[in-house]
Amino acid sequence: MSILRMPAVKAETGHRSHASIYNAVREGLFTKPVAIGERSVGWPSREVEAINAARIAGRTKTELAELVNRLHAQRLEHSFA
Repeated sequence: MSILRMPAVKAETGHRSHASIYNAVREGLFTKPVAIGERSVGWPSREVEAINAARIAGRTKTELAELVNRLHAQRLEHSFA
């Protein structure tokens, strides 16, 4: 798994702007970014791939939100803290 920075996330998802991705995060339709430095964030590639697959499959906003919740829960399960 890799961590994708914003330009790669935009390219992978088709979003045209930072704002559209952060709007999707606020709406619960995209996972929150993870810190990768003091002033930088990214998204786990497997999460971006899962969200893209759900969108391609025609999942509803409710189903996407449920997926995002599951992906966030998986982060906690796999944390080493």
